[in-house]
Amino acid sequence: MIKTRSLVVFIVAILIAGCVSAPEPSGVNSHNTSVPADGKVKIGFAMATLEEERWVRDKEAFEAHCKKMNVECVVTVANKSAEKQANDVDVMLTQGVNVLVIAPHDATQAALMVDKAKAKGVPVISYDRLINSDKIDLYISHQVPVIGQKMAEYALAKVPKGNYLMVYGDNKDNNSHIMKKAQLAVLQPAIDRGDIKIVGDQHATDWKAEEALKIVQNALTQNSNNIQAIIASNDGTASGAIAALSNKGLAGKVLVTGQDAQLSALQSIAEGKQTMTVYKPIIPLANGAVEAAIKLAKKEQLTGTEMFTNDAIGKQVPAILLEVQVVDKDNLMTTVIKDGYAKYEDVYKNVPEADRPPQK
Repeated sequence: MIKTRSLVVFIVAILIAGCVSAPEPSGVNSHNTSVPADGKVKIGFAMATLEEERWVRDKEAFEAHCKKMNVECVVTVANKSAEKQANDVDVMLTQGVNVLVIAPHDATQAALMVDKAKAKGVPVISYDRLINSDKIDLYISHQVPVIGQKMAEYALAKVPKGNYLMVYGDNKDNNSHIMKKAQLAVLQPAIDRGDIKIVGDQHATDWKAEEALKIVQNALTQNSNNIQAIIASNDGTASGAIAALSNKGLAGKVLVTGQDAQLSALQSIAEGKQTMTVYKPIIPLANGAVEAAIKLAKKEQLTGTEMFTNDAIGKQVPAILLEVQVVDKDNLMTTVIKDGYAKYEDVYKNVPEADRPPQK
């Protein structure tokens, strides 16, 4: 009788054990991360802003490639509010996105969004701007240090001596600090030789043109208009710098850099007011982000990555960094216009026909 009872207990124990599910990996919430039976991935894209033309291009290209790749795409725009972006991310995680792409407004605060996503087992891609977290699965952007480097190298080649004004991007944006470091590394030897002097340097809040205008106005006043070069870190701040120079009759006489190759900047270059911009093709960036997101959602291996050091946190993250190109008055035709990024008639809209280069 005792042997029979022991056998029954043993059999019951086996049956109970067979009903217990295996534990999920740490931090994984299966209802959030599992791709539906039809295989259609759901991507959440939390954008910081659509204020600048380039971000409109990003959104359009991202959505178009999602459609082409037959994946669902949820896009939110935070209107330059870190609080709204955090709420946007919360909502998307609740909706069960399989992967999250974030173009952060505030690089440090966005790290909290990464933590929330990872707690639910949702992979995270840091898009264009680098989030201050070593938990991101990928940082995809253009060569941000190279952008800063090219701006400074171009300025030194054109204006090897004189007073320089540095207008950096938003202080909360990691990219502005990455570019600042690269710019100063190039300029430092010329500073040490006494060839150039930095007479002012300041971050423009939210990359706003009006903030850059104030910075440049103040610098011109403080230096009796004696400034030969302004390294503005994007086309928006460049436009603010040009507005301040125009008020003094100096537009076209002072070198002004930029980045993004937005149409207004290309027009300004054609007119001779802005000196250069850094062209960053958007479609390869958006397409790359969508394709990487699909792979992460399906737990496939990413290819073509390299390790990139985030100086703000002293950690490395996997990255895909795309090439960039300097555009000035001499190569408008062979870069942005040739690539179809901008139309000839739009770029030279404000230039008399007699002064336009011939179309090929």
